[in-house]
Amino acid sequence: MFQLNNILRENIKKLVPYSSARDEYKGKVGIFLDANENSFGFPVSYDGTSNLNRYPDPLQLSVKEKLSKIKGLPIENIFLGNGSDEAIDILFRAFCNPGKDNIIVCPPTYGMYEVSANINDVEVVKVPLIEETFQLDEASILKSINANTKLIFICCPNNPTGNGVAWNTIKKVRDNFNGIVVIDEAYINFASYRSLIPELLNYPNLVILQTLSKAWGLAGLRVGMAFASEPIIAIFNKIKPPYNINVVSQELVLKALDNMKQVNDWIETIVEEREKFGLELNQLSFVKKVYKSEANFILVKVEDASALYYYLAQNQIVVRDRSKVVLCDDCLRITIGTKEENRQLISILKKYKNG
Repeated sequence: MFQLNNILRENIKKLVPYSSARDEYKGKVGIFLDANENSFGFPVSYDGTSNLNRYPDPLQLSVKEKLSKIKGLPIENIFLGNGSDEAIDILFRAFCNPGKDNIIVCPPTYGMYEVSANINDVEVVKVPLIEETFQLDEASILKSINANTKLIFICCPNNPTGNGVAWNTIKKVRDNFNGIVVIDEAYINFASYRSLIPELLNYPNLVILQTLSKAWGLAGLRVGMAFASEPIIAIFNKIKPPYNINVVSQELVLKALDNMKQVNDWIETIVEEREKFGLELNQLSFVKKVYKSEANFILVKVEDASALYYYLAQNQIVVRDRSKVVLCDDCLRITIGTKEENRQLISILKKYKNG
């Protein structure tokens, strides 16, 4: 049975987090003289409303209040990080003892799980997806769990394969694991199925990651989200740097969250373009397989991925060669661009080997 205290690192249990005066004082403030800021202002032109000379809200409460309404979760269940990568790193620092504990990943999948594990000196146990379907190998995952397994990462929709993962499979893994199951939903906005956030409050060992980098078009701001039980979010806030999301990012995210119609229109267009692009790829003689995608990209198997990659680069188009990733021999991952970008790409592809 899952008990959070049983997997939390001892040093984190004892950790006294950094606390600013603005964490401690909640009343009305007329003059800020607590944080050694420059009270005279800032020496650059800036069209926004934030005071750049002041430190940001360490808990991003205005952003979380707006996200709370969108996601249907209390703010106590929401963490904001410097991209989802910060949340991933915090999971390691909170729950995995270096040189002792391990995690399970299911390649091919997002590479930062393994990179972050290596940075934190945590063993990575790899259980590859089932080759024919790119689904989780449920039985092998359960066999791979041991007393030192603290985290299982599941990317859904998966990167780079683009497919979704059945909730029944995720649930069975979760029900038979006393550590934390991390569901990375970076691409959920493009999927034909709903997020697992409604399941969150029923499962204390579930952490869901999302991002504002993909559908929301805010990759340059580096704002990721983690959703989990209140005790887990409290641990995230205990470990994170005090001011991990800057004032400009907070201000722009607040504005973006008021433009959901624009984002939904983009999502609809991207999904339509994804389906059209997949059909057009299937018409090309050198394309062996176009994998079904629930994301804003398509994985495509071709005759010679390296040669095609360099051909596209010579034509000033950059895609991702995934050939060296397990189960992705001769595969390219191609992001869905604008309608015009997609048309240009298809036109150039038709000229490859005289199409």
